[in-house]
Amino acid sequence: MTTGDAQTDATGPGESPEPTDAELLRSHVDGDPHAFNELVRRHRDRLWAVALRTIGDREEAADAVQDALLSAHRGAARFRGDSAVTTWMHRIVVNACLDRIRRRQAHPTVPLPDGRHSDDGGVGGTEPTAPAPDHDTALVVRAALAALPAEQRAALVLVDVQGYPVIEAAEILGVAEGTIKSRCARGRARMALALGHLRTGSDEPPGRGDGGHAGNRGAAARVPSGSGAAAQHPSVPDRGDQQ
Repeated sequence: MTTGDAQTDATGPGESPEPTDAELLRSHVDGDPHAFNELVRRHRDRLWAVALRTIGDREEAADAVQDALLSAHRGAARFRGDSAVTTWMHRIVVNACLDRIRRRQAHPTVPLPDGRHSDDGGVGGTEPTAPAPDHDTALVVRAALAALPAEQRAALVLVDVQGYPVIEAAEILGVAEGTIKSRCARGRARMALALGHLRTGSDEPPGRGDGGHAGNRGAAARVPSGSGAAAQHPSVPDRGDQQ
């Protein structure tokens, strides 16, 4: 039985087992007003974590998840059952994230400076406290991940951060297993180069004062999974709001 469709039967005597993901999706298609919300409740944590780490921005990730869930809600009848329901849902979320990344790259924005503007046009206010070393490292890792090409980033998030098997990541992204392995290998190499200064204990990233070769001293790094995925999840509108 595929991952995400099997539910552990932890019910007591005389109690009905919980419906599988596939059964919930069929119930939703048949008109059950609560089935889809239950399906989202089961998987929203991982959907949100994948979106946040793929897109790198909380607001954009929330919008991407909301768009994806609306798409899944409306397109449930087109689910053919050739993969696990959770794989299908992750595929829609990742595609929504990649669409937003491509649009953002096509129309980049310039962030406004932090702080309060003074009367002479400068930026006033108290300077923010310097981040703690661990927090600073997490920011550097997230920045390196965000700098990867979107396809490599999506593959690394699924395999290295979320722990999906290569075969399932391939199903989610709709590509061959060899493509996932290749994207992960190239992404890890880029991450190792970008984060080489963390291995050596240097304060300088590669390319500053060392000829840009510091990242070649260590093996390809795997992306840490504890880089701030926890957040409030976007809600799912009721069926009456989906028109």
